Amino acid sequence: MQNCHIDHITVTAPTLEAGARFVRQALGVAPQPGGQHLRMGTHNLLLRLGSSLFLEVIAPDPTLSRPIRPRWFGLDDLLPDAAPRLATWVVRTSNIKESSAACPEVLGTIAPMHRGALDWLITIPEDGALPLDGVGPALIEWAQAAHPAAGLQDHGLSLGKLELFHAEPQRIARLLSNLALEGQVEVHATRDGQAAHLAAQIHTPQGPRWL
Repeated sequence: MQNCHIDHITVTAPTLEAGARFVRQALGVAPQPGGQHLRMGTHNLLLRLGSSLFLEVIAPDPTLSRPIRPRWFGLDDLLPDAAPRLATWVVRTSNIKESSAACPEVLGTIAPMHRGALDWLITIPEDGALPLDGVGPALIEWAQAAHPAAGLQDHGLSLGKLELFHAEPQRIARLLSNLALEGQVEVHATRDGQAAHLAAQIHTPQGPRWL
């Protein structure tokens, strides 16, 4: 199986405006417009973290009809006043069927998606929930040879490391091993009573920042 790579990290928010403020306050840079996901009733903003890695802010799109199926990334569960947060991440593979089959955890059903000139396959749980409370990634396979991040504005930001916190760290480590994941990812056990969560260190021209 080909090695997998961190493709993007995802901030969920009740609105794109709230998500943009969260990212700008944390990193000192505002994300740029992305587009709409008609099938999911969502839209996004994007921020380059390298030639093949980006940060995504995603929220329900009030101008689109609510989809028949649950929205992805747990967005249907967000309250209007929910705080934006780094909710999950996405792993790139050159063969999503092979990578999905190799996973010891269920990450979702493979679905075709489209936004503007971009086409891709991605795993989405049928109920729209975040796998392993967001610590489990979605898998993605881009149809285009050029990665979308390559066309984003470069603010000099890059991902230093991604930290995953879960009550069963050995379970997460096994998942990443089966994906042959490349990239700076650290797995930690949560403390008693602590919820599963993610933390990302971002290198910026002003020094390291955290999401």
